[in-house]
Formats: sequence, C-alpha cells, structure tokens
Amino acid sequence: MKLYTIDTGFFKLDGGAMFGVVPKALWERTNPADSQNLCTWAMRCLLVEDGDRLTLIDAGIGGKQDPKFFSHFHLHGDATLDQSLAKQGFHRSDITDVFLTHLHFDHVGGAVERQGDQLRPAFDNARYWTHSRHWEWATKPNPREKASFLSENIMPLMESGQLHFIDGDSDRISTPLGFDAFVANGHTDAQMCPILDHQGQTLVYMADLLPSVGHIPLPYVMGYDTRPLLTLEEKARILNEAADRGYLLFLEHDPLNEVAILTQTEKGPRLAEVQRL
Repeated sequence: MKLYTIDTGFFKLDGGAMFGVVPKALWERTNPADSQNLCTWAMRCLLVEDGDRLTLIDAGIGGKQDPKFFSHFHLHGDATLDQSLAKQGFHRSDITDVFLTHLHFDHVGGAVERQGDQLRPAFDNARYWTHSRHWEWATKPNPREKASFLSENIMPLMESGQLHFIDGDSDRISTPLGFDAFVANGHTDAQMCPILDHQGQTLVYMADLLPSVGHIPLPYVMGYDTRPLLTLEEKARILNEAADRGYLLFLEHDPLNEVAILTQTEKGPRLAEVQRL
C-alpha cells in the first residue's frame, strides 16, 4: 500500500463557527483570523494505492458552483485536484474508487463536474462509496445542514449508477476497499473516518472529527456539529486510543499540518509532533 497527499486548495470559514463555544482568545493561538473573523482551512484528500485499486478519500469542493457560492468561501491557493494527482503520476481516469467520508459540499463537491448543462461524476471509471445511513441523512436534510448538502453534488452519483453503499451500525466497520472506518455521528450522521494499516503503523483519516491540531483539546468542537456532546465522546475515544497506541492522524482541514501524533498528558491527549505524510 502507498499513500499520497492530494491537495485541492484552501478556503475560509468563520473562526467562531469552527471552534464553537471556545473563546477567540484561545483558538486564535493556533488558527489566526482575518479582519472578517475568517480562518484559512485546507481541503486535503488522501490517495490510497493498493494493488490494482486506487482509492481517493474525499474530493474537495470542486469548481462547478457559481461565483456567488464561491464568494462566501474565498477559495485560494495554487493546488487543484487534477494537478495534485498529476504530481503523483496519476490522472482522474486512473481512480477506481472514491470514498466519501460524508457528503458536505467541501468533501464531495469535486466528485461531480459540470459538462455544459449536464452534471456527471468527475471520475468515469470509479465506484463511489458512502454510508447508507448517511445517504438518507443527506438526501433528506435537516434545516441545520441543508445548506451543506447540495443536490448537485449528490444526486448525479446515484443517477450514474456508480454509487455504492457501506452498511454497519457499529463504531468500527469494514469496507470493501481494504481498510476499516470509524463511524462518528456527532458532526453529521454516519461520517466515516478511514483507518489504514500502513508499514506497521495505523493512520486515521480524521475528516471533520478533528479538523486541525487546534481542535485536539476535547471541548474544542465545531459549531457546525449537529450533536456536539456526541462529538466530544467520539473525540475522546479515538484521541485517547491514538495517544496510547501512536496512531498517525491525517488532517483534512489543517492549513499547515498534514499528520499529527499525540501524547497522553494530565490534561488528556495533546499534540506531540506533526509530520508530512
């Protein structure tokens, strides 16, 4: 198995929303805000090469929305999904599977492209994977999350016949892609965080369960989360396990740090070091 970081650029979100009830004086130490209280966040994907299978985990925000939509998120940076794939020697036609941790626009937008007036999957040869329970949640959204679940990002996957479902109600489930996933329900229902065994180490793709190293203290939970107390419990479970067992935590949204390693302290799990993948 080989792993590759796939950068797709940066966007901005409100710092207060990203840190919930945590005071700005605390969270700004790790994630400084601009004059509009916006912080920069990465949209960092992971490519998994395993034999003949080439799996892309998440797909970034994409480029098919209109300028008004993108104006809210201040996209910047030079990296794109296609450029990052090419840098590693791949093309989107090589992708055999796209694993979607969840279907919020900044994770699934790049999975669908616009060609003329048509919306179609951006990866012709790929199977797309989502959790069956999360699909129901996303296609019948609650008012709180409705703006994050865009039909143009979701329905073309089903209409193409390329969409496949992963089932399971336990905290840890097997996938058909050669790795397990930790199922977390605090941010959104049935978000899946891949757990990969690689060269004798365990790497966990944290998605929105741990957006950045600034979110490591357990109470630092996003205001976007639908069940923040459940997120706190889920974070405690995986971060304590990561600190005790030396897991590598792959960070999708941290603007600077790709991989975090934790240590156990009197205050709970804390950052020990950061690494490139």
